Amino acid sequence: MPTLLLINGFKFIFYANEHEPKHIHVSKGDEFAKIELLQIHVIKSHMKPKDL
Repeated sequence: MPTLLLINGFKFIFYANEHEPKHIHVSKGDEFAKIELLQIHVIKSHMKPKDL
């Protein structure tokens, strides 16, 4: 899983051959979220609102 960005404790990653819609995974500690890229829409989140 390639890491695109590490900033302020957030890690932005993607998986090769992932399903549609195109999205990115974001993690910080034990929290994570999945964000759809076309409309910058949160698909799934287990993050604190202030981190999201």
